[in-house]
Amino acid sequence: MDVMNREELLHAQLDALRLQHRELDAEITGLVQVSVPDQVLINRLKKRKLQLKDQMARIEDQLYPDIIA
Repeated sequence: MDVMNREELLHAQLDALRLQHRELDAEITGLVQVSVPDQVLINRLKKRKLQLKDQMARIEDQLYPDIIA
């Protein structure tokens, strides 16, 4: 696999993860606003959202490595 295809794949994965992250955020916001929120479900969604954030950070590290001068 050449570098460009790998970068394109990583960008596509990152975009998909960002979309899932936004969708979870909207879902959590909606659940919090009901009169009796389901805290177990909200906590599960928040945990999944953190997992997505970690995955996004790993991909971003691959795409944009820190260059120490």
